[in-house]
Amino acid sequence: MRLPLLRLGLSSLLLCACLPVLAAHGWAQFGELKYPAGFAHFDYVEPNAPKGGEIALVPPTRVSQFDKFNPFTLKGTAPPGLNALLLETLLTGSLDEPNAGYGLLADDVSVAADGLSATFRLHPKARFHNGDPVLAADVKHSFDSLTGPQAAPQFRSYFADVRRATVLGERLLRFDFARASAELPLIAGSLPVFSRQWGLLDGQRQPLDRIVAEPPIGSGPYRLESRGFGRDVSYRRDPNWWAADLNVRRGMYNFDRITYRLYQDSTAQLEAFKAGEFDYIQAFIAREWARAYQGRPFERGLLVKEELVHGNAGDFQGFLFNSRLPKFSDPRVREAIGLALDFEWMNRQLFFNAYTRVRGYFVASDFEARGLPGADELALLAPWRSRLPAAVFEQPVPLPPVTSLDPDSGQMLRDHLRRARDLLAQAGWTYRDGALRNVRGEPFTIEFVDSSGALGRVFTPFARNLEKLGIAARHKVVDFALLQKRLDQFDFELISSRTVGSEAPGAELLERFGSRAAGIEGSSNLMGVRDPVVDALIERAVAARRRPELVAALRALDRVLRHGHYALPHWYGSVHRIAWRAGRFERPGRLPRYYQPEAWVLSTWWASPANRAGR
Repeated sequence: MRLPLLRLGLSSLLLCACLPVLAAHGWAQFGELKYPAGFAHFDYVEPNAPKGGEIALVPPTRVSQFDKFNPFTLKGTAPPGLNALLLETLLTGSLDEPNAGYGLLADDVSVAADGLSATFRLHPKARFHNGDPVLAADVKHSFDSLTGPQAAPQFRSYFADVRRATVLGERLLRFDFARASAELPLIAGSLPVFSRQWGLLDGQRQPLDRIVAEPPIGSGPYRLESRGFGRDVSYRRDPNWWAADLNVRRGMYNFDRITYRLYQDSTAQLEAFKAGEFDYIQAFIAREWARAYQGRPFERGLLVKEELVHGNAGDFQGFLFNSRLPKFSDPRVREAIGLALDFEWMNRQLFFNAYTRVRGYFVASDFEARGLPGADELALLAPWRSRLPAAVFEQPVPLPPVTSLDPDSGQMLRDHLRRARDLLAQAGWTYRDGALRNVRGEPFTIEFVDSSGALGRVFTPFARNLEKLGIAARHKVVDFALLQKRLDQFDFELISSRTVGSEAPGAELLERFGSRAAGIEGSSNLMGVRDPVVDALIERAVAARRRPELVAALRALDRVLRHGHYALPHWYGSVHRIAWRAGRFERPGRLPRYYQPEAWVLSTWWASPANRAGR
C-alpha cells in the first residue's frame, strides 16, 4: 500500500562548532521560526476549545474498505486516519509557515557542525497508549523497522540517507547521515514512532509484515475504537493524552470520537451525506459542487457549503504514463497522446470554468519552470548537455496545448491532432488497416484504469479524440484495493494521479522521480522515470542551503521532466470546497495559510453544545 509519508519541513542549520550545537525548540529550513521558544499556542487554534462530541466524515481518497491495521507494510489497505490520529513524530509542523517544525516527542534538537548527525532529546512526559514512556530505544526500533526489509519499500527510499539511529541515553538518541544536508534532520524528525511492545506475541517479536490485526501502539491523541475490518472505522480521544497541554497541541484534537465512513462510489457517498449519515465532506468535482451540492438540505440550512482560500502550492494532477512499457517509452508518443486532450472544451462544458490548467510538476509556485532556462538553471543543466535533448536549452519549457481558438497560436484541436500524427509517425506508428500500428502491425491501444466511474466523463471525450489518431482507448473501473495492488506492481498503462503540493519539495522527490524508486514495487515513481539528470537535480534540491538554490534546482527539474512528457497535466482549483452539517461544529475565527481541509477540521474544530450533549 502506498502511504503518505509524514514529511514535515523543518530546518536549515547554522553550522558553527565542532560538537552538536544549537539546541532549540524547533527549526526553520529557510529564515526564522515564526513562534519563539515558550510560545503559548499556534495562532490559528482556539486554545480554550471545549472537548467532547463527535464528527463523522469520509476520507478524501477513494478507499472503499480496509483489511489491516498496520500502515507500514506494502500488502493490504489500512484505515484512513490511523497515521495522523494514533502516531506522533519527533517534530511537528505549523500550518502558518512552510518548512518549519517544533518539538513534539522531542523537546530539544541539536545538529552537529558538520551536518552529519542530529541529536534528539525526548520529552520526559511522552507516553504511549499502554502507559509506557516513549524512550530512545522505541525511536530506534521504529526507525530500524521502517527501514528494514519487511516495511513498505517507500520508507527505505525516504530515509535512505539516514544511516543509523544510535541510543545515547534513556531519552537521548542520535541520527547519523550519509551526507551533509539541511533537510536530513527534518526527515529524521518526521519519523513516526511506535512502541517496541507492538507485535510481541508470547514474548516473541513478530515480523513487521506479519502484524495485521493489531494497531500500532502509538502516543497520539486518539486510540482505535473499532476492531473489525470493513467500511467504517472509529477513533476515541485518549483522555490521558500526554501532549494535550503542550503548546504545539493546545486547543487541538477536541472531538471525543472521530469516525470515517467508507462508500463504494462518490454518488453513494454524496447521497449519504445529504441523508445525514455523516457530517463533513470535501468536494473535488466541479460539476458536483455546482449541481449536486444543492437542494432542500442546503436551502433549509441543514447543510452548509463553503469555498476556503489557502496559500498552498497547487496540487499536481494528471494522467500518468507507465513509461516502463515499450509503447510509452518514446517521449514523442507521450507528447502526441497529450495533444489529444482538449482542456478548454472540458473546462467549459464539464467543469463550469472552475479550473486552471496544470502546466508543470510544481503547480502555482516559484519552482515552476517558465520560458527559456535562466542563468541559474543553465549552471545546473550545462554539465548534462550531452544527455539532454537540445530543446531543453533552445526552446521554452513545454506547455500543455491550448485548443478551442487559442488566441496566441490560432490553432484548434485538429491542428494539434495533425502534430500528434506526425510525432507518432516519427516514433514508428502509422495509420493503416483501420488502426494506428507499429512496424509489426500491432494496433495501439490504451487502458485507463481507475477506481471511480466519475472520471468517465473526462476520459470519454479524450478517447474520442484518440480514435481520430487510430488509438483505441478504454476506461476500466476497478475496486480501490485492486487498483492499489496494480499500482504497487506497476501493472497499468495509464492512470490518473494527484499529488499534494509542497512549499519546499525535497527528499520525497527521490521517491517520486528517482531512478532507484522506479524499480521498487510500491514506490511513488509510477511513471517509471529513470534519468541520471533527474537524479542529479533532485540531489541538488535536497542539498540546497538557501532558498534560491532550491528554486533553481526545482525549476531545472521541472523543465527536464516536462520535456520528457511523462504525464498529461490536468487542472487544479484555487480554493478548498467543503460542506458540513449545520449546528454541530464551531471553529477558530482565523484560517491558517497552508493546510489541507481534513487535517484542519479534525485538529482545530470543536463540537457545538448540542453535539457535546449528544443531540
